[in-house]
Amino acid sequence: MQKAANSTPARATELPPVASRRTFLLSALGVAVSFGASAADARATPAQLVVAMREGGKVVFLRHARTVAEQVDTGRLGDRAGQRNLSPQGIEQARALGRAFKDLDIRFGRIIVSPVFRARDTAELAFGAGNFTESMEVVADEYAGGQVNFMVESTRRLLRTPPPSGANLLIVGHRTPLEMVTRQQFPDTVLPEGAMAVFAPTDSEGRLLGTLEAEELAAVALLR
Repeated sequence: MQKAANSTPARATELPPVASRRTFLLSALGVAVSFGASAADARATPAQLVVAMREGGKVVFLRHARTVAEQVDTGRLGDRAGQRNLSPQGIEQARALGRAFKDLDIRFGRIIVSPVFRARDTAELAFGAGNFTESMEVVADEYAGGQVNFMVESTRRLLRTPPPSGANLLIVGHRTPLEMVTRQQFPDTVLPEGAMAVFAPTDSEGRLLGTLEAEELAAVALLR
């Protein structure tokens, strides 16, 4: 087990005064939320998603942090110069994600990361070197080579496998593989770079609870 690391999504929710914020977050678990069949229909608020992750037992698919759009991917693993890398804003975004997860006491029993540099760098900046495992199970499709089917089946299995009691699984990966696995669209308006999709796994599928942007996670952390 790794060390505990410590959107149509709705916009950051304005929480009650300081004295009742913790009560608000905890009580959010009892709020009935109707989830539709697509990413755009998932309506859980940022506060509700934070509470769900604090509870554990979720699979969190984190899209890598912001990148330099002008850089072009070559599809060659290990070639940093031939990949789209994190921008200065993405570097700070990744660090802020790590701080927010820690401040909110959201714990990950296991962190699986794509070996593409932008995903690996996001994980290292957020959680520290040595606190995650790189795996072709969650690699970007254009870097999968002949292992595309392996990637799709592995990611599908990860999304539907409940983590050990009280823990969450974090996948740091890429948008297109998530779309391939779920057969849902996750445009930048739903899952921009640095955002996460939160799933409640069952034996047959991963049920999407909602999506949460990095800035929304940080906003909830500030309001605790």
